[in-house]
Amino acid sequence: MKLKQVSAIAKTQSIHPGKLSKTELVKTIQKSEGNFDCYATAYGGACDQAGCSWREDCYEASNGGEPS
Repeated sequence: MKLKQVSAIAKTQSIHPGKLSKTELVKTIQKSEGNFDCYATAYGGACDQAGCSWREDCYEASNGGEPS
């Protein structure tokens, strides 16, 4: 997902993207949704957040790996 798309999602949740990086912005959205702010930390393909809407993009951002 591109930063522009993430920014649009943020705005729907009354989050102002400002100069946040994509990773920082996704983590802010995760927190606002009441989830862990763990985006881009799925090192080694390990992640226990099966219902996360950022899961696929997270694997790419963390290490280019595939979800396990």
